[in-house]
Amino acid sequence: MNSKPATAFLLVLAFALPAPAGEPAPDRYAAVQASADGIGKVYLGREIARVMSFHGAEWLERPERVEEERPELLLSALELKPGMTVADIGAGTGYYSWRMAQRVGAGGTVYAVDIQPEMIRLLEQQMSKRGAANVKALLGTPTDPGLPPAGIDLALMVDVYHELEYPYEMLAAIVRALKPGGRLVFVEFRAGDAAVPIKALHTMTDAQVRKEAAVHALEWVKTASDLPWQNAVVFRKP
Repeated sequence: MNSKPATAFLLVLAFALPAPAGEPAPDRYAAVQASADGIGKVYLGREIARVMSFHGAEWLERPERVEEERPELLLSALELKPGMTVADIGAGTGYYSWRMAQRVGAGGTVYAVDIQPEMIRLLEQQMSKRGAANVKALLGTPTDPGLPPAGIDLALMVDVYHELEYPYEMLAAIVRALKPGGRLVFVEFRAGDAAVPIKALHTMTDAQVRKEAAVHALEWVKTASDLPWQNAVVFRKP
């Protein structure tokens, strides 16, 4: 398995997106000297990573991703059922969106959210090519995915959360969109694992994910650590 393309794109094709007009609480984030892979903004002890731009879309669809991430293993862990309404936050080209769409079926809906218009266009092209008619593309903002309130059974973020410029605000908006009992799944590259060829700032520990989720109305359910490179940390809205 050749992991060099993954590392190269995370090193080179990463850019910070502009801040939204409405500034959040000034004491929520701390400013520091930006590291090579960060934006110089710290939340709960973690510097936020730069965002991969749409120029890195080819990496999202790389053939070796099947071996590197084992998407079918993750999808099984999500326990998706026909008729569900789910959200793929930071969907990119829709790599997971159309796979989720197959599992929720024609009676279900997948909201595929991204904040880059160029990525939304690429996603729509992919969904059209794959005939995924039950995937709805949504252009969100850095603080709000634009999902229907209390309308989502499950929200998924794959290698996305660590790049959110406004993690508190975005997570609060996602929680509002979950139904009571709805689940939120963070999939993040494992920090501190030498076998994971990803820049440190683009990884997270299970403990850090749980620390940041604990600020919101979320209950930890489980952490699935059997994926090759990632942890899937599952929470439920009471």
